[in-house]
Amino acid sequence: VQLQASGGGLVQAGGSLRLSCAASERTISIYAMGWFRQAPGKEREFVAVARRNGGVVYRSDSVKARFMITRDGAKNTVSLQMNSLKPEDTAVYYCAAMLNSYAQESRSSEYAYWGQGTLVTVSS
Repeated sequence: VQLQASGGGLVQAGGSLRLSCAASERTISIYAMGWFRQAPGKEREFVAVARRNGGVVYRSDSVKARFMITRDGAKNTVSLQMNSLKPEDTAVYYCAAMLNSYAQESRSSEYAYWGQGTLVTVSS
């Protein structure tokens, strides 16, 4: 299974971007699809995840207030609408797919498949 992410780019602080990710296989049973990000010199961190049952989780209240994750379970796609972007949101964003419903969703090692990453740059 391959994940293809798109939608990154350069935006001014306060602007918006929408990231999208699609799995190459629509028939595979994916429990959750999520987004991680990695800023230069920092570790990869969890951003948000959308479960097959419709539940969503965000890394913090700040992200929850500005970002929205949506998922199409039938198509195995996930999107991340990012509003009110801040310079500290600058990072390479990765989509990921989790197969196991009992895994810890914020832990990157629990995800079986990863996209190639898309760069988001927020200028001040």
